[in-house]
Amino acid sequence: MPEALPELLVIAGPTASGKSALAMQLAQKLATDIISGDSMQFYRTLNIGVAKPTLLEQQQVKHHLIDILDIQERVDVFRFLSLAEAEIAQVSREKKLPMVVGGTGMYLKALLYGLDDLPGDAVLRAELDEKYDNDEHFDDLKKLMQTVDPQALAKWHQHRRKLIRALEVITLCGKSITLLQQGARPLRWKAKVLIILPEREELKSRIALRTKEMLADSWIPEVEAVLAAGLLNTPTAHQALGYDLIGEYLAGKLSLKQLEELIITKTWQFARRQITWFKNQHPEAEFLSYPIDVDAVYKQIDDWRKLC
Repeated sequence: MPEALPELLVIAGPTASGKSALAMQLAQKLATDIISGDSMQFYRTLNIGVAKPTLLEQQQVKHHLIDILDIQERVDVFRFLSLAEAEIAQVSREKKLPMVVGGTGMYLKALLYGLDDLPGDAVLRAELDEKYDNDEHFDDLKKLMQTVDPQALAKWHQHRRKLIRALEVITLCGKSITLLQQGARPLRWKAKVLIILPEREELKSRIALRTKEMLADSWIPEVEAVLAAGLLNTPTAHQALGYDLIGEYLAGKLSLKQLEELIITKTWQFARRQITWFKNQHPEAEFLSYPIDVDAVYKQIDDWRKLC
């Protein structure tokens, strides 16, 4: 581990688990900032639906990596790493404990362990993106992957970007990315990783309540504005959960009750995938369940820092 790398605190968990609220309390106790690890909070104009911190919260605690991109800009794990490492270095220079908070599991894992040392070719990747990074040709991509790399298809059958990356790798070296990714890698940081994993029924209730609150707030007018700005045709921002469903409601295809139920269902399905990821991809993590004793967590962090 390079000596220049600082300590790093990570607060993660599935959507609606309460990680942002915990992070706010810890940031105030630790007198530090929050660095967002949520890929959708990077975008300006995506606010309520991505649970972006409010203006009051931003006044109470400084937040990094929110409102930094236009919705038409692409973001991927490479860009995230570059941005996040720069912010971590800045916070560390200010003699504060860098704290990354988010639920984008792949980004957090890449930050903690680094990117896989896998072959890549910018020209080939651009060609594959142009051909397959769209809804129209997603089925064509899956049919091709069934032939050339069925292992990758079985693992990421609903993740277009991951399948494109897998196709790039097997095209370049003839080996499945699933085989090349095997084997543990060391942590890149002196890291303490806390992941909130509520009981399933409790998380379902939290998701339902938050959905109702967001819809009662100004989420629908927000979606109307960003759809008019071309959200559904963006390279990355279109993935924001619930925005396409609200678009169907605005088009008269769904009632408000149907919209609420669909968003709750889709959010729970997403949260389940996040839970599976965090359980299987983060052996370094310590898991928290409710009720969370913030003072006890703070003491745990303080004890860890004394040992570093």
